[in-house]
Amino acid sequence: MKNILKINSRVFLLGLIMTLVLTESCSDDYLEEVTYGEVPPSEMTKAENVEKAIIAAYSVLNGQIDGASNAYNSPASNWSFGDVVSDDCYKGGGGTGDQNQIHQMELYNTSPTIYDVERKWMALYEGVKRTNEAMKLLNASEDFDADLKIQRHAELRFLRGHYYFELKKIYNHIPYIDETAETVSDYARSNTEFSSEQLWGKIEEDFQEAYNVLPDSQEEAGRPNKLAAMAYLAKTYLFQQKWEDAYDATTIVMGGNYGLLDDFQEVFLPENDNSREVIFAVQYSINDGQSSNYNGSIGDRLTAPGGPYYAQYGFHRPSQNLVNAFKTNIYGLPIEDNIDITDTDNVDPRLDITIGRPGIPYKDLDILYEANWARDLATYGPYGPKKRIVSANSSYHVSVWPYVNALNYYIIRYAEVLLWRAEAAVELGNLEEARALVNQIRERAANSEYVKTLDGAADAANYNIGTYDIVWTDVVDARNKVRLESRLELAMEGHRFFNLVRWGIAEQIINEYLSVEKNRRSHLTNASFTAGKNEYWPIPQEYIDSVKEGLVTQNDGYN
Repeated sequence: MKNILKINSRVFLLGLIMTLVLTESCSDDYLEEVTYGEVPPSEMTKAENVEKAIIAAYSVLNGQIDGASNAYNSPASNWSFGDVVSDDCYKGGGGTGDQNQIHQMELYNTSPTIYDVERKWMALYEGVKRTNEAMKLLNASEDFDADLKIQRHAELRFLRGHYYFELKKIYNHIPYIDETAETVSDYARSNTEFSSEQLWGKIEEDFQEAYNVLPDSQEEAGRPNKLAAMAYLAKTYLFQQKWEDAYDATTIVMGGNYGLLDDFQEVFLPENDNSREVIFAVQYSINDGQSSNYNGSIGDRLTAPGGPYYAQYGFHRPSQNLVNAFKTNIYGLPIEDNIDITDTDNVDPRLDITIGRPGIPYKDLDILYEANWARDLATYGPYGPKKRIVSANSSYHVSVWPYVNALNYYIIRYAEVLLWRAEAAVELGNLEEARALVNQIRERAANSEYVKTLDGAADAANYNIGTYDIVWTDVVDARNKVRLESRLELAMEGHRFFNLVRWGIAEQIINEYLSVEKNRRSHLTNASFTAGKNEYWPIPQEYIDSVKEGLVTQNDGYN
């Protein structure tokens, strides 16, 4: 059993009397006050109940906000919000009508009434609300240990920073509510009260305050430490293109105890998911007493790849474009021709760790992945997710409904920090430092254990990955190489779309991708990315309708 912070949503029912809930779409009132539990108000500020409220703030990290099993509509991994709407993967499932709202997202035909748009908003604001409420209880508690109170407050600042970071990168113009909120109406706020710069400033402030107070290490995995706060601050700077600040922040993180694991495959094993490479993660566990294993990877349960060992959900299917991106030349460097890979091509070894390909062994199951594992092969092609799928042989995998596992979702891992620093180094003119950082990532991949044939006698494909040995002198070329390395290293981890947006190239890359991919996958025939609109999701219509008329401004293009 992993030694982690126990996240159990039931403690929230014991920990709070009143909660401000953004309810599901079946409610007539999007902002509804709900009474939970029978704990007297005088008991609320007792230390043990305050701790329960703090745990409740953590518990929303996995996207699960109620007793249903549909956290896949608000997944912590952002597989639908960060991958399906990028050039990395297709929705998958049983055809375009299966979770059709995600199909509409894939076509960039998103509307303010799409359930996932509403559900993600609700989950993140539930996190904000629980964090704010826990802060108030903590501040009011007289018997809470004084030193621990300071630390717990910093943890809550970190959590609030995370929830708002997610809201900002997904919806852009968002209402901001802090711990001074007292009533339901305090949560009915304008989304234009603060400028984009001011919102980023508030997120920065939460992470900076967390960094100032948090300890260097935590006894319980799942609680952020000092360097986790600095890493998130670096990411916040990166999204604003504050290159010097991002560079300085990564200097601090890289001076700590984090580092790359020796083997790329081992990063994504549940027994290693609080390793030195993982800076902050959503903690998943199974068989821990929680109903229906909802503390497992509930938001990713639809990504089960099918075949003889897994459920036949079949979502989150890698694109042909992504598969082709792993092709390499005789020197082991990316080719980027988007010509379909053949059995004789050289490929980056991360390909068959990240993606299930026909004829290649799948995990340690002593079986070859087959194209017919796909639930709808004709629509979504032959490839399946692999990197974040847990072996069916593992004790961390649940083979019955809801088919979840205990592999954490890594919000930030050390490889990302290296790539962020490489980005900042390029923009600051330190091209050779950027080359060395990218090579560090590629060397790890080269030195990892490669996927073998079933008999273990040979490599399963022509794996060839090399480093960039020629000096980088061109900024544009260096920038593109760093961005490509980010795609290859982080593929299928929910980051691709958001990176394209912050790089300012989403319209170019996605429409170039679609111009070719439409000839491969007919379900994309009507897909088109509109610049100035599709970079962000719409504000949920139900939220707009529930507050004072004119208070909320819809994002551009969705009126």
